[in-house]
Amino acid sequence: MKRILVLGALVLTGSAAIVVSAQQRPQVIDVAKVADNYYVLTSSTPGSPDSFSGGNVGVFLTTAGVVLVDTKLAAWGDTFLSRVRSISDKPVTTIINTHTHADHTGNNDRFGTNVEFVVQENTRTNMAKMDAFKGDKAQFLPKRTFRDRLTLGRGAEQIDLYYFGRGHTDGDAFVVFPSLRLVQTGDLFAWKDGPRIDRPNGGSGVQYPQTIAKALATLTGIDTVVPGHSPMMKLADLQEYQRYTADLLKTVQDAKTGGRSVDDAAAAAIAMTQKYRGYATERVKVAVQDIYDELNAGGATNR
Repeated sequence: MKRILVLGALVLTGSAAIVVSAQQRPQVIDVAKVADNYYVLTSSTPGSPDSFSGGNVGVFLTTAGVVLVDTKLAAWGDTFLSRVRSISDKPVTTIINTHTHADHTGNNDRFGTNVEFVVQENTRTNMAKMDAFKGDKAQFLPKRTFRDRLTLGRGAEQIDLYYFGRGHTDGDAFVVFPSLRLVQTGDLFAWKDGPRIDRPNGGSGVQYPQTIAKALATLTGIDTVVPGHSPMMKLADLQEYQRYTADLLKTVQDAKTGGRSVDDAAAAAIAMTQKYRGYATERVKVAVQDIYDELNAGGATNR
């Protein structure tokens, strides 16, 4: 019998720390049923916020087989596979990775070589730099990529992939299921906290707000949002997060222009929780430092 539970919360501090923690914690992945043909494998255990397995995974059932959006951490592979099989015994035919990080790509190699892997073109470039896709594992690098938009399937099984610009990385894909009025955002919207900005993989705190703004201006017919590492939310939550990242950027820019320190800017950013009730502040100072560094390097350029 399938375990159907609500999504939990996740604390994410960096890919290396994630892998170590995942190897040390109880391997519990819960299954949340959203529709008869769509489930989410959660990123943590309810009531146990420090237990995590990688990002939320979408499991979409089609007539041909199973489509997965992201594949969690490698260390959780057996548990992850068992949860997928508890939902359907159909073969996995397609894996869409929202971006390059190991907590979203860690089990791409567990489903054989007949799977079609699909990513934004910059993500494919970033994945090729990872040790997990070197040597014999290079065969699991995606062969199908897109630049701005790609549609898979049709009718009730249609999936629309979008790229709106730099943010968390330079290859963050939004995955839209039109028939379900649902979008998976990957880690471009992972949580209600400071954004994680992976500058070595092309991330940009300067472009972050405008990237989400482009998504909101383009996407229509969305009711449900599945963030990268949080419980399911509504479109209004994504709209609020866009305003939050814009205010965060302006706070840092104003502090820098005024000659204030990173610590001063972080304090001002943390005070934004008076406006954004319920937002955490665990990742704010790191985000502020990343934006300062980017501004010192001359800001962001399009890629």
